[in-house]
Amino acid sequence: MTDEILRGLPAPPPPGAAALPPGTYAGQVVLVTGGGTGLGKAIAAEFARLGADLVIAGRRAGQLEAARGELAAVPGAGRVAAAVCDIRDPERVAEVFDAAAAALALPDVLVNNAAANFPCPAEDLSPNGWRAVVDITLTGTWFMTREFGRRHLAAGTPGSIVNIGASYAWTGGPGFAHSAAAKAGVKSLVETLAVEWGPYGIQINGLVPGLFPHPDMTEDIQDGLARAAPGSRDGRQPALRVGEPHELGWAATFLASPYARFVTGHTLVVDGANWQRRTLVGTDVVPVREQLGRGPFTG
Repeated sequence: MTDEILRGLPAPPPPGAAALPPGTYAGQVVLVTGGGTGLGKAIAAEFARLGADLVIAGRRAGQLEAARGELAAVPGAGRVAAAVCDIRDPERVAEVFDAAAAALALPDVLVNNAAANFPCPAEDLSPNGWRAVVDITLTGTWFMTREFGRRHLAAGTPGSIVNIGASYAWTGGPGFAHSAAAKAGVKSLVETLAVEWGPYGIQINGLVPGLFPHPDMTEDIQDGLARAAPGSRDGRQPALRVGEPHELGWAATFLASPYARFVTGHTLVVDGANWQRRTLVGTDVVPVREQLGRGPFTG
């Protein structure tokens, strides 16, 4: 085949375009954890563009305040509030919901985006490293979800939850045992709570991003990408391109919208089919330690 034939998937509409009608989220409050940076901020921006009032939560006040200003300037945005919160602490989680209700209203939509991750061979993973990732990614997501659900159940009001997941919840994640285990738990929460809470009008879905480069990616993740695909992040994607952050935002706004009310318990993968890619003949096995540039394990 020639390069002229291999075009890949077309680029999306430019940032600023909306996937849903203007004002879809007017009068609704959307709470996004990890909303001060990266993909969380990109998701929050698309809700803002559709008229939502936003609460962005995270651990760093400076990042949140900077993001609050950016999001408030998005055309169509409603009010934007920021709340410092460590989602591993259920008391702080309750305080975020109290603050959101006092400043705006009980959130109608919760996007559980906050997570922790770093690459590490399983045998090198310390107890503290395991706990840090699982406590934020799984336990913190559960605390946020539980608080949201309990408040809506008590109020008798509907709501929508979007949990940001990862494709290795299905496949396992060599080099990311802690994160893969946590994300498998997050996916299971989607499937369990969709059944438990559906009768009360609460829907819950998962959203799995593929490769969406953004300026807030950690150095270790960027280094891993550089080792995996020297010189190009695009050539190893079936789409022959990476994702644009606003594409993920469009998917999130759809899943939580009135147009997806009968979609619940589902996890949507937005990665250009990369997680399903296979070679006709298996390539040589490269141990995780070698992929991460580490020497032999010495105990």
